[in-house]
Amino acid sequence: MSICLEVWGEYALFTRPELKVEKVSYDVMTPSAARGLVESIYYHPGLRWVIDRIHVCAPIRHTNVRRNEVKATASARAARTVMTRGHGELYLSTTQEIQQRASLLLRDVHYVIEAHFVMTDRAAPGDNPGKFQDIVKRRIRRGQFYSCPYFGCREFPARFRACQQLPPCPDELKGERDLGWMLYDLDYSDPSNIQPMFFHAKLKDGVLEVPSWDSEEVHR
Repeated sequence: MSICLEVWGEYALFTRPELKVEKVSYDVMTPSAARGLVESIYYHPGLRWVIDRIHVCAPIRHTNVRRNEVKATASARAARTVMTRGHGELYLSTTQEIQQRASLLLRDVHYVIEAHFVMTDRAAPGDNPGKFQDIVKRRIRRGQFYSCPYFGCREFPARFRACQQLPPCPDELKGERDLGWMLYDLDYSDPSNIQPMFFHAKLKDGVLEVPSWDSEEVHR
């Protein structure tokens, strides 16, 4: 069972994991970001979303943004220590911990996500593909979601609707463009050792073909 979802927004940040402090976005939405966006509209343990392809429907444009961020995080160990001793600080002082960091974002993004779902062993006896398909289409038509869909970061919300007709490919994206190694998804099969997965991404006439989970093109 498949869907064709059109999404767009003002900004996006699909962070490259090899760059740490100052964030830099991939040129195109990653499969994991697309999956997360679709799951925000409809998630059920009885199904698993699979991204088939991503259509880039707007020219790739970047912009620089400098933001105030907190450089530290409150740790569970510190919280336990304070609880045990009965005194201490359980807060972060923004005046001491704040710092400015630059991010390279995408702007004016527009994609069409083609995806399908497969049933999992967590489906209830009364669950079936037709039931899930009707629910998904109804939620997309009504603009419903469990959590606000976003492009990489929650501060960059995404608008969506069912795609009735694919927008034309921008002239500058016609032909083939090598995007290099891109994050595919995270492998949660071993919760104690979550592994990133990558694939060699290529954009052909504005279309990113996403390999299947068990494909030889996906490297763990």
